[in-house]
Amino acid sequence: MPIPKPDKIQWQFVGCHRKPERSFFWKGKQFPVCARCTGIHIGYLSYPLFALGIWHLSFPLALLLLLPTTVDGLVQGYFNLESTNLRRFITGIAAGVSMMSMASLIGIFLGRLIKLYFF
Repeated sequence: MPIPKPDKIQWQFVGCHRKPERSFFWKGKQFPVCARCTGIHIGYLSYPLFALGIWHLSFPLALLLLLPTTVDGLVQGYFNLESTNLRRFITGIAAGVSMMSMASLIGIFLGRLIKLYFF
């Protein structure tokens, strides 16, 4: 018995609520993730800049870049103050860049440890 093919592929991103009021739309279609997650994913594109040594952020600065997203999310969640999609997007970019910077710094640190102990 053949497996039926779906008429349309539905992208599923676990961890994103995908609320329409917190998402961007393009030509009448909702983005597959919310505005904040869109910004985070765009921030992830900065990884080659860190991995290739083109751009450097210190670990404390990278942690500081996570603060706007955290504060925006907490204020929205606990004080019932609605943020804007533009603010969510911008703070999401900062968080994505921050995470890629930290991933690069941790990778460099681990690489140095491996080199120190095994070579």
